[in-house]
Formats: sequence, C-alpha cells, structure tokens
Amino acid sequence: MPDGRPNIVLIITDQQRFDSIAALGHEHVDTPNLDRLVSEGTALTNTYVAAPSCAPSRASLFTGLYPHTSGVLRNDEPWSHSWVEDLTGSGYRCTSIGKMHTYPYEAPVGFAERHVVENKDRAHPSLPFFLDQWDKALWIRGHEKPTRVTYRRRDDYADRLGAFEWELPEDLHADAFVGNLARHWLETYPGADDEPFFLQVGFPGPHPPYDPPPRHLEPYRDRPMPPAHATRADIDAQPEPLQALRREHLDNDHDAVVHLDDPTAEQEQRRRRHYYANVSLIDEQVGGLLDALERRGVLDDTVVVFTSDHGDALGDHGHSQKWTMYEPSVHVPLVFRGPGVAAGRRLDGLASLMDVGPTVLELAGLAPPVWMEAESLTPALRGERWEGRSHVFSEHARDGLLKGTELMTMVRDRRHKLVEFVDHPRGQLFDLETDPHEEHDLWSSPEHAPVREELRERTREWRAASALHTATWAARFR
Repeated sequence: MPDGRPNIVLIITDQQRFDSIAALGHEHVDTPNLDRLVSEGTALTNTYVAAPSCAPSRASLFTGLYPHTSGVLRNDEPWSHSWVEDLTGSGYRCTSIGKMHTYPYEAPVGFAERHVVENKDRAHPSLPFFLDQWDKALWIRGHEKPTRVTYRRRDDYADRLGAFEWELPEDLHADAFVGNLARHWLETYPGADDEPFFLQVGFPGPHPPYDPPPRHLEPYRDRPMPPAHATRADIDAQPEPLQALRREHLDNDHDAVVHLDDPTAEQEQRRRRHYYANVSLIDEQVGGLLDALERRGVLDDTVVVFTSDHGDALGDHGHSQKWTMYEPSVHVPLVFRGPGVAAGRRLDGLASLMDVGPTVLELAGLAPPVWMEAESLTPALRGERWEGRSHVFSEHARDGLLKGTELMTMVRDRRHKLVEFVDHPRGQLFDLETDPHEEHDLWSSPEHAPVREELRERTREWRAASALHTATWAARFR
C-alpha cells in the first residue's frame, strides 16, 4: 500500500433496496459479485439513510451531518464541501465517476477530477439543463437518449410502470458506461503505485426507467418475484401527506414511470423483474471493477464499500420510488471488503448511511471532525464488539413531489419505527418485530401510546442534541 494507507473504492448505486443481494437471503436476484463482497467482508444489514431521496442522502453521507444541519433537505439544493477535501489534503488522489448529485452537478467538493453522469431521465422542464458525460457519449455515437420523451411514443407506455428493455448498444447503458469508465480509470491512472487513491463510483441505476439490456433480463423473464405488499386497507389508512404523494405520482410520469392505482400482479412482477435485472447489470460491473483492481495488483490493498443512497417502493404500500419512510425506501445495503475488514461477518445493529464518512476517514488514518453527527463503523469492521446505534433518524422537507408536508421525520429503534409530519396531527407507528412489512399502523393504539410518546420525545432530544453538537461546524468553511 502506498504510504501504508489503503486505497478506497466507494460504490454508490441509486435507489437500490436492501433486499437485492442474494447472499443476504434474497435469492430472487442474481448478484455473484456482491455475494463475493459479503463473503469476503462485513455486511451491515440494518443501515438506514438520513433522507429518502438522492441529494439530501448523499450530502449527509459526504458531510457526516443530518439534512437539517447540512442545509440540503431536498434535491437541487447547493452543497459545496465534503470530507473528500480531508482525503485530498492528506495525499489521496480523489476521483468521482458517475452520479454523486451535488449541485451544481460538477462542484469539486474535494475531488481532483469528476466525470459526471446524472439521472438517467432528466427530460423534465423543472430540472436544470445539463449535458453530462453520458449525454455526450450517446450524442457522439448518434443515438437519441431514452427518456420519458422517447418512451411516451410507445403504445404501451401507460401500462409498463417504467419497465422497458434497453434497445441501444449495451455499452451505452448508463450503468455499463459508468462501470466501464471507472474500470478504464483504474487501468490507466499512472499514480496508483505512488499514492493512495479514493475512487467514488456512482451508478445511475437501478433508478427508473427500469431498463435492463436483454441479456440481463433474460434470466428473469419467467422468475417469480416477491409480490408487492399493498392492500387497499393499508393505502386508504395512510396519513394525508402520503396520500398526496400517491396522487402526485398518479398524476405525473416521473422518471418515465406511469404509476397506477391498482396495477395487475403481472404488471408488478414485470416491474420487479426489470428492476432486479438492473441490479444484476450493476453486479456485473462491480465484478469488472474487482477484476481491474486485481489486474492492477492493488485489490488486497483496497477497501471496497458498496451501498445505495436510498431504496425503491416498487409498489409496496401503493407507492412509487421513494419519499416515504417505509422500509423499501429508507433501508439500504452496506458492505465493506478489504484490508482491516473482518471477512464473512454480518451485523444487524442499526447504522446510518452517513456513518460511512468517518469510517472512510479513519481507514485513511484521519481523525473525523468532532462536529460530525455520523459515527465510525471501524470497530464493526475490525471484528470488535459492536452493537450499533440505539436509534436511527431520517428526514425530508417539502419538495416538488413531497408536497403534502413541510417536513417528515422518522426515528427507529431496534423494534419500533415512528414517522411524524410537522404540520399534521397524525403520524405512523410500526412494530417491525411483529409487522416487518409495516402493514399495521399502531399510531392510534392505546396500548402503544407509551412507545409512541417515548419515540416522539427521542426525536425532540435528537433535534436539540444535533443543534448543540454541530454548532461550530460551519466555521470550517468560512
């Protein structure tokens, strides 16, 4: 290892559910390379995002701060600093390839070079115009980029729930493009023998459109998928902000997904087959990255981290994509593999996705800033006793889709989850031990009133402690 410190490759997918790695008990999906990371590393199986959408979740990951502290509470809000600056200042060569969802999109945030690929579908008038590296590659090859504009030309567009086969050359698929570019960087960067590197690889999938190439979809065509958990009683009982979110999706084809109020079982199965086929495409690209590290002779000197910024409802609870605090939206995979990481370890303690930040800094021999709200996972990775957090928190402010509330918050302990809306009297309470699919809301249950009030108090304490703990963080950037 250059100067005795490991290289670090942080792989972040976009919108990947926790139930998407076969080795962790989800055999409906083919993930041999992610399975390898699990068998050779440590998987933290109860990791939760600090916000259920792209930019606020990623800003928390790269600052170690909750959204209400970082100031990034929704997509397309500016953020300009990250702990990557500390890595760069300590001698790491830092490169970002693919999606990171900073705003502006090419903000350096500490990276020496950025090769930006953003969302697969940005063909919406409210989104900032931007030509990323993938747009340029499609144009150079003479192809029109697939978006909701092109998919609307299909006669069956309204029936597909965002599930389409990729029809252009496979190497031009967004996830193949990002994976191949990252592999090319690993194979050609000349300084790997002289300085440690930090490479962030941001895959745009399996975010919709759900668009696997035919080769990756083929093994799934007749495979039964776990059905969506969505009963009419569940849907009708949801608080008004979630009802408003459903209406927003039913009225608009966000990311080429025409959401349906009552899809057929086959429509749901097709969407899930396409989604998990997208995961298998990404898994293949992860294998290519591992092969590139091995050919370069640095695999054993490199910590590989795999995770996602949030999940995808895929019809669970009648919802599309994210913006809720249900498990499919806020619960994500997190796996570490490499030097100093215990092999074959699966831990079910609670972790926050932003805990990746101080962990990476400590792996690089750096002390995390004292104002970080994230907590290092290095004891867990080293095989030491680790119980995880007592509570995890998530929050999201009103945006262009979550229009029914100014602020939604979640707190989860080892058994219960509480969801609150700052401007609505009714929230949600679930017992995840007896009701893992969150189909029985206990908010109004007299028997569970003490649990509800305890978690509400815990949320208030979290807000106060957060303000005190981070009071001086902005001084660093003045």
